[in-house]
Amino acid sequence: MSNYRRVYVPGGLYFFTVKTFRNQRFLIDDDVRGALREGIEFTRQSKPFDIVAWVLLPNHLHCIWRLPPGDADFSARWSMIKRTVTQRCSARLNRPEWQSARRLKRQQGTLWQHRYWDHLIRDEDDFNRHMNYVHWNPVKHGFAAKVADWPYSSFHRLVRSGWYVESWGAKIVFDDNCEFGE
Repeated sequence: MSNYRRVYVPGGLYFFTVKTFRNQRFLIDDDVRGALREGIEFTRQSKPFDIVAWVLLPNHLHCIWRLPPGDADFSARWSMIKRTVTQRCSARLNRPEWQSARRLKRQQGTLWQHRYWDHLIRDEDDFNRHMNYVHWNPVKHGFAAKVADWPYSSFHRLVRSGWYVESWGAKIVFDDNCEFGE
């Protein structure tokens, strides 16, 4: 049994990685993106949160959320979002041949990996590193030649707001800190 413990801080800023079960590549499909959008909107009605950064890749996503003051329940939010996508898309994507007794007992389908990674952002440096990690990920995995080429990312919104310049991530500058360059 795992000793993994989540850190719940009301009003916290969190980085997440959520993966598909068995690394299936469906997250950028139109119906799944629509279901994700619907799940987020539905969840925000009862459990608000801000999406600071987001990138969607075929088999996983990374994001940074800010929770409201007095609220630390990101687990319920992810449960609602994943459930919405499963309900909307399982007719096409569910793989009964992958269903195990344990997954059946827990009422899990075959779309999502059971767990996800969460990390409480500790300070400004940690925040900047995770922001860059989120947006660099499509290039890291070979889905785009440069960050600006990947359409399923908050990078474009952040360029419009002045957070990034559009050429950010066009190349990497390897220095002592292994920082991303423009």
